[in-house]
Amino acid sequence: MLVRNITRGTDVADRACLADDFRSRLIGLLGRSSLEPGEALVLESCRSIHTAFMRFTIDAVYIDRRGEVVKLVAALKPFRVSGVLRGAASVIELPSGTIARTNTALGDQLSIES
Repeated sequence: MLVRNITRGTDVADRACLADDFRSRLIGLLGRSSLEPGEALVLESCRSIHTAFMRFTIDAVYIDRRGEVVKLVAALKPFRVSGVLRGAASVIELPSGTIARTNTALGDQLSIES
């Protein structure tokens, strides 16, 4: 899957995986030692994330049903919990530094393509 920032004309991730059920969202990135540049995990039907038992820092981009960025969390460390964000429909977990590298900002329009 491809995560594209339409507003900026950039690719946020070119190797995204989808977590769209309870089990895949619960497991998330557990057991991984890192996310490589270009990788992402798209958590559908998700308004809050945690990094419990993770071994690395991530960036998180929250989008609404239209794909608009409604919250950004850069460098979320292991064993943290993000707050619940009403209005968010999905969260995209990315390698730390991706938000800055792609200049992704609040209000940007993202698309997720298979």
